Amino acid sequence: MNTLSTTSSSPAPRSIPTIRESQGTLGLGLLVALVTGSIIGSGIFGLPQNMAAGAGAGAILIGWLVTGVGMLVLARVYQMLALRKPELDNGIYAYAHALSGEYIGFNSAWGYWISAWIGNVGYLVAAFGALGYFFPAFGEGNTPAAVAGASVVLWVVHALVLRGINTAAWVNAVVTVAKVIPLLLFIVLAAAAFQAPTFSLDFWGGAKLGSVLEQVKSTMLVTVWVFIGIEGASVYSARARQRKDVGKATVIGFLICLALLMAVSLLSLGIFTQPELAGLKNPSMAGVLEKAVGTWGAVLIYIGLIVSVGGGFLAWTLLAAESLFTPANSGVMPEWLGRQSGKGAPANALWLSSAMVQVFLIVTLVSKASYLALISLSTAMILLPYLFSALYGLKLAARGEGAGPASGALDLPVAALASVYCLWLLYAAGAKYLLLSALLYAPGAVLYAIAKRQARKQAFSAGEKAMLAAVLALAVVAGWMLAAGKLSL
Repeated sequence: MNTLSTTSSSPAPRSIPTIRESQGTLGLGLLVALVTGSIIGSGIFGLPQNMAAGAGAGAILIGWLVTGVGMLVLARVYQMLALRKPELDNGIYAYAHALSGEYIGFNSAWGYWISAWIGNVGYLVAAFGALGYFFPAFGEGNTPAAVAGASVVLWVVHALVLRGINTAAWVNAVVTVAKVIPLLLFIVLAAAAFQAPTFSLDFWGGAKLGSVLEQVKSTMLVTVWVFIGIEGASVYSARARQRKDVGKATVIGFLICLALLMAVSLLSLGIFTQPELAGLKNPSMAGVLEKAVGTWGAVLIYIGLIVSVGGGFLAWTLLAAESLFTPANSGVMPEWLGRQSGKGAPANALWLSSAMVQVFLIVTLVSKASYLALISLSTAMILLPYLFSALYGLKLAARGEGAGPASGALDLPVAALASVYCLWLLYAAGAKYLLLSALLYAPGAVLYAIAKRQARKQAFSAGEKAMLAAVLALAVVAGWMLAAGKLSL
């Protein structure tokens, strides 16, 4: 894969002025809300159990250290890229495109889009699983009643987004504030109930958990999942009032979410031991707070989860549609995906995204796919887009390209560290999710070929054909393993 090519096979993606002309602009506050709203969804509510399932307190602390530093430098890379290349719209796509050509850019956008809508399926499953606490017919979120209810929510949100991006962004901002309140209450109440001896008991985990390295690896997909959305302001860079706000919103949103996530995870280990936490039903925050203050604590968390997932679902509906819209206007997605509604919403991209969520909701009904399986697959799909962004930041910093008054001496080591972190994530994900990712990346080549035919350009260069052959080979292996029962969600 020629991801480190020093020249691109095509010009950098053009910006799309029609977006700003047809839409109101997003200020710093709304951009911070988009970042925070897309990060804080369902993941934090299951975090205590998800982390404790494979790691003791010591390994969890190391995992947070690795993730905190890794995601901080990745956030800093997005901030740096927004300053060095303000003309590039929709960073996830544009940075990969500028790094190594159109097919890499397409795959970055395609992988991000799949991650977004699969994550939205996970959100709906989590929300109706929470409602199952009050209405048993919803079960774990994948019963017929739950799928029917989730389908209604899906199309109501779809209709809201069609009313325009600014309307949806303001609704997201209000919901983001509402869902942070129960999290702050949890932190205060859990801190009051925290027991240091419980936290320190079997600090490095029992023999069943394996080595500390294996325990740390087990936390990686979980911690990345709860931070997906850190790039949200970058995806919406074309709609920002000021480009410098994109980087600010990314870092501010990251710091807010890091504080909330670490507090929830670590305080829970002072209320339940690691084996007890690992055995809790999700959303495990409910079980933790129920032990701390009683039944009303569990009710508070279930209500908080439902509100939070609603906001997260809205934020990711916006991001999913936008991740197809910009590439379509740059000629690497079919033209029809670049069409807007009369109110400036990316209408056709939204219809396709919502349709895929609907299809996969039905798949969860048939396969009984769990929430954890969905979020792990969603996380795996976003790892390559993150890597491409980090490598592009490394390339710019090494060349001194786009440097200005806001550039810092730390840009190069920060981008290098972010690249190493993204490679570590690919290793930690393991072969299972990389094979499943290949199975989802492969069909995208059809849309790319259609787009290039519409533009009357050659679809694949020699290097891109080799890359496509490798992806198809991995997809065939994954398909065979799925059919043989050797691979599953």
